[in-house]
Amino acid sequence: MIESYIPILLIIGIAVIFGVVSINLSWLLGPQRPYREKHSTYESGVDPVSTAHYRFSVKYYMVALSFIVFDIEVVFMYPWAVQFRELGWTGFVVMSVFIVVLAVGFIYELKKGALQWD
Repeated sequence: MIESYIPILLIIGIAVIFGVVSINLSWLLGPQRPYREKHSTYESGVDPVSTAHYRFSVKYYMVALSFIVFDIEVVFMYPWAVQFRELGWTGFVVMSVFIVVLAVGFIYELKKGALQWD
């Protein structure tokens, strides 16, 4: 049984070796001419005016998390929609419960004001 994993382990080993060798060759053979401008912060061609350690609002992360949740919802709903007729009433009930749970979470988010930017 272990011999069936040998080709996969061989490919993973070759990939790791190739990555390590490529990075080291790039470092060894590439030009090493550091200067002040090269090591400065780059922000779309504009000189930085403040520190890079800016604290984001929690609402930013709430909106990002909401986007991920509703994006994953679509990922689950698409195959369900494709197989809708074959799943029958059981599939319909399960997806209805799924949508209700997401709707309750979305309503909770709206009531907490997580999607409102002050």
